[in-house]
Amino acid sequence: MAYDDLRSFLRTLEDEGQLLHIGDEVMPEPDIAAAANAAPRLGDAAPALYFDNVHGFTDARIAMNVHGSWANHALALGMDKNSSTKDQVDEFIRRWAKFPVEPEWRDNPPWAENSVEGEDINIFDVLPLIRLNDGDGGFYLDKAAVVSKDPDDPENSGKQNVGVYRIEVKGKRKLALQPVPMHDIAQHLHKAEERGEDLPIAITLGNDPVISIVASTPMEYDQNEYELAGALRGAPAPIAEAPLTGLPVPWGSEVVVEGVIEGRKREIEGPFGEFTGHYSGGRNMTVIRIDKISYRSNPVFEHLYLGMPWTEIDYLMAANTCAPLYEQLKRAFPEVQAVNATYTHGLVVIVSTKKRYGGFAKAVGLRVLTTPHGLG
Repeated sequence: MAYDDLRSFLRTLEDEGQLLHIGDEVMPEPDIAAAANAAPRLGDAAPALYFDNVHGFTDARIAMNVHGSWANHALALGMDKNSSTKDQVDEFIRRWAKFPVEPEWRDNPPWAENSVEGEDINIFDVLPLIRLNDGDGGFYLDKAAVVSKDPDDPENSGKQNVGVYRIEVKGKRKLALQPVPMHDIAQHLHKAEERGEDLPIAITLGNDPVISIVASTPMEYDQNEYELAGALRGAPAPIAEAPLTGLPVPWGSEVVVEGVIEGRKREIEGPFGEFTGHYSGGRNMTVIRIDKISYRSNPVFEHLYLGMPWTEIDYLMAANTCAPLYEQLKRAFPEVQAVNATYTHGLVVIVSTKKRYGGFAKAVGLRVLTTPHGLG
């Protein structure tokens, strides 16, 4: 089954017994993050969490742990929730073989119901922002898909990027984003800054489950995430044109934030509780100016807890790290049999390969380090 938005997937999770609706009043900190930290430790069938009675907020809807178990990950791919980890990775690789599948442009996206622009923007009016860890430097958006284009080749859809990056909220219409140098958005920003320009971006929140998967997949620079989403869904991914930037964004998002990364401007961002279980320190990062926010009525804010593994990110970035590594290695070395990159966000990668000659494993290992994932 292909889901066009987050809400239809949440309904499926509820029907399958994989959504825990918490109606009791909870504190925004630390209750929500603590629950999202604990949930994945319930095992391979841990549920997603839905909070709509948050102390201090009059109208909050927060979804957590949406991809936070193998059962939920299987349902996101339209598989039986009891599918094994190996079956899910194998199915991911089988569907990858159908890549690319062109996306489908649609009109009347639900996020166009409401909008605010310019000086009227206050992101706190739209999103029920909370801290995930008590040492975080501020509120973060950590499950948003960020859309950008190559400034030198903007019509090349292969060079556009849809990626997940940590984003700190620094003001009513001001954000900070961490573009790691080997990631596509960092290359886009570098080219824009060489031209003396800002980089237009769109930040989409509350996306359909496959968009979140492809946005966190270490694809090659000229591979289109929407075309992979179509292969994984078994149907073209629905997209729409963002009204201010013209960027292609998911049709079914809850919220679309448009603006620019301001060229050659940096400010301190962090610290931030990382997926390894430690805090990263404060450092100079890029600054985003928000120019327009479009959003569904009563938007659902999808958040992702990061901390000591295993948490949701370890499920979200497991199969989708194994599959591209397998494909990239297999092209160079047909002897490669399998890739397991399911541990700690892929910091550990296990490759099974036949031996072509003495020391062959070292050559395979060096190739791993030169993939888009390995560079990091």
